[in-house]
Amino acid sequence: MFDYKKIIKSRAARLTILRLLSFVPDKLMLKLQYRIQLGKKLNLKDPKRFTEKLQWYKLYYKNPIMVQCVDKFDVRDYVKEKGLNEILIPCYGVFTSVNDIKWEQLPNSFVMKDTLGGGGVSVKIVKNIKNTSIDSLEKCAKRWMEKSVHKRDGGREWPYYHGKNHRIMFEKMITEPDNPNGLLDYKFFCFDGKTEFLYVMGNRKIGDSVCVNIYDRDFNLLPVQRVGDKPLQNIYKPDNYEEMRAIAEQLASDFPHVRVDLYDINNRVYFGELTFYNASGYMQYEPDEFD
Repeated sequence: MFDYKKIIKSRAARLTILRLLSFVPDKLMLKLQYRIQLGKKLNLKDPKRFTEKLQWYKLYYKNPIMVQCVDKFDVRDYVKEKGLNEILIPCYGVFTSVNDIKWEQLPNSFVMKDTLGGGGVSVKIVKNIKNTSIDSLEKCAKRWMEKSVHKRDGGREWPYYHGKNHRIMFEKMITEPDNPNGLLDYKFFCFDGKTEFLYVMGNRKIGDSVCVNIYDRDFNLLPVQRVGDKPLQNIYKPDNYEEMRAIAEQLASDFPHVRVDLYDINNRVYFGELTFYNASGYMQYEPDEFD
C-alpha cells in the first residue's frame, strides 16, 4: 500500500491538495483515494467489502436527514425527536461568530467543538480555563470556522457540504477519572437498525493515537484489530450494555448504516455523535477478511 501520509506529512498540505482537486468528479475521486489509501481497486458495481460499500453509500444514498445528523449541534434535535433527550450532554451554547462567545460565562472546564468537525482534530478539551489562553482558543475557533465546506476537504461526504456552515459549540466535559483507560467511547456499527459490531476506544490522544477493541453485538471480543491501533486492556462489559445497544439501534433505525457513539458514565448513557462514513471508508483490519 502507498502510504501518502509519510510523503506528505503536513495535514494542512494534504487538505490543500484535496481542495485543489475538488473539480474531479466524485466517483473518480473516490476510486483514486481508495487505490491510494488501501492499495485496491474500488468495486462500485458489486461492492463486497465494508470499505467499498461506504464509498457506494457516499455516492448513492442521499437521505436529507443525514444533513441534520452530521452537524454536532443540530443532531441534538434528532436525538430529542427519538425521545432520548436525557442522553444529551449539557450544551453551554453554539456560536456563528467567535466575537459572540462570552468566555467569562463558560464554566471552568468544557469541551469546544467544531459542529462540522471530524476525525478528532476539531475538538478542544479545556480542563481549566484559568490556565488556558483565551487568545489561543479564539485562534483555534477561527481556524475551524474558516475551513471550506466544499467537497468536505476531498472526502466527498456530501452531507457535510450541503448547506451547512461551521459553528463553535461548547459542551460539558464528561470524564471517567477512575478508569485507567480514560473516557471510553462505545461506537455501535448499526445496519438496518441492528448492531453488528462495535468499537470500544480509550487512551485517546486527540489527533494522535487511540487504543481500540472490536466486539460482536453481544460484547464478545473479536479476534480483529484495526491496523495501526493497540488493543485496550482490562475492558469489561458495562452493566447497562443492553440499554446502550437498544439506544444505539433506536437512533440508527432510519438509516441503512450509521455508527452511533455513546458513553457510559456511572451507568448513565450519554450521546456522542452519529457517523455515516467511518474513517471515510478507508480503515484497514487485521485480518483483512473482516472488511
